Amino acid sequence: MLTFFLIGFFSLSASEYVWSADVKNPRSPCKIRYPGDANVEWECRSLKPGETPESLFGEQWRDVLRFNRIDRRHVRQGFPLKVPKRLEEIKDFTPLPLYYPPAETEAKFIIIDLSEQFLGAYEYGRLVFSAPVTTGERGNETPAGEFRITAVDRHRKSSLYFIEKTMIPYPMNYALRFYINENGVAYWIHGRDVPGYPASHGCIGLYDEPMQKKYYGYPKDPVLEDARIFYEWVIAPLPDEEGFWVLEEGPRVLIVGQAP
Repeated sequence: MLTFFLIGFFSLSASEYVWSADVKNPRSPCKIRYPGDANVEWECRSLKPGETPESLFGEQWRDVLRFNRIDRRHVRQGFPLKVPKRLEEIKDFTPLPLYYPPAETEAKFIIIDLSEQFLGAYEYGRLVFSAPVTTGERGNETPAGEFRITAVDRHRKSSLYFIEKTMIPYPMNYALRFYINENGVAYWIHGRDVPGYPASHGCIGLYDEPMQKKYYGYPKDPVLEDARIFYEWVIAPLPDEEGFWVLEEGPRVLIVGQAP
C-alpha cells in the first residue's frame, strides 16, 4: 500500500534556519501533555547508568519512544521519560484516528496534528502509517491549514546551517515541500533529530536514524526510518530521482492544532 520534470530551483527552507541538533535547553517529555496521553496511565522515570530503551522495554521500546515523541539519540542517562504503567496499552501507539471520513475519496491524504506532535498517512480515509514528529518551536511555529506536497528532494541539504563543529551542511533527507510563505521561505517534511518536543523553525521532522549514525555515530544499529518510509509512500508509484523534483498533484496535507 505504500503507494516530475526536473528544474533548476532554489529557495530558503524553514529548516535552514534551524539549529544545532544538540539543543542546549532540552524540555522534559514528562512536562509535556498531549491529548493522546489522557487515556494512558504513566509515571516519569529517569534512565540509570547502563539502561537503554531496549533493555528496559524489550520489544516495546519503539512504542515507548513513539509515546514520548523522541528518538534514541536523545534518550541518555538521567533523562526522564514517560513510562506507561501497562505497556500493552501503547502497542503500535498512535493518537490519530484510524479512519478519517473526509479523506475517504482520496488515494493519499496527510494529517499532521501539532497538538499531538504526530503525522498520519491515509489511503481512502484509512490510516496506513503514523509517526511522531517535531514541529516548529515557540516563535517559529509550523503553519496550520490546508496544503499540498508540491516538491521532493531525497538528499536535500541546508544552505545556511551545518552539523555542529563541522562545515558539513545539515542534512534534510527525504524532504517533501508543502508550503512557501510570502517571503519565499519553504517548509518541508524531512528526516532529522526528534528530541521529544517542538524544536524546529517551522519544518516537520521525522525519525532518520541512518542520518544520525552517519553524522553523530549513534545509534550503532539504526532501525527508525520513518522519514524514508513516509517519503517513499508519498512518491509511489513514481520512480525516485536524484535532486529536486516538482511533484504534480501531490497528496493534500492538513495541519491542525497547536504545538505544546
